[in-house]
Amino acid sequence: MKLNGISDNEGAHKARKRVGRGIGSGLGKTAGRGHKGQKARSGVAIKGFEGGQMPIHRRLPKRGFNKPNALKFNAVNLDRIQAAIDAGKLDAKAPVDAAALVAAGVIRRPKDGVRILSRGELKAKVAFKVAGVSAAAKEAIEKAGGSVEVLAPAKKADEDGAKA
Repeated sequence: MKLNGISDNEGAHKARKRVGRGIGSGLGKTAGRGHKGQKARSGVAIKGFEGGQMPIHRRLPKRGFNKPNALKFNAVNLDRIQAAIDAGKLDAKAPVDAAALVAAGVIRRPKDGVRILSRGELKAKVAFKVAGVSAAAKEAIEKAGGSVEVLAPAKKADEDGAKA
């Protein structure tokens, strides 16, 4: 292979537009910007502007809110836990908590805790120590002979470093 034989794939490099280079180029005179007006000028930013009328994003009422200190849980379904037990990654005899689920590769990181949801079926008798569990999941776990201990979720620290 020689350096003079190397070339980009077809269409990998798009040539830049050379505007304002004569009427024959097709992009001369107004350089593809049409005739006059606000949008023909430089520095135009009129995304939500409606000609002085109150913009729609200000006319419509606001609803709801985002809780600034909401806890973020890892949602794990029963079928994922059963699959990990079947694969031998998770020990059904030991209590299953966030650390055990991370070690088994069921979740990547514990966030503010783990919440068990009810999709799928649990056959093994498992003791859970988690931050939350749905009513249907709790029923399914107890039906399989397991138990659930709901831990208080880890509290987030405020800006000054004090515990909330």
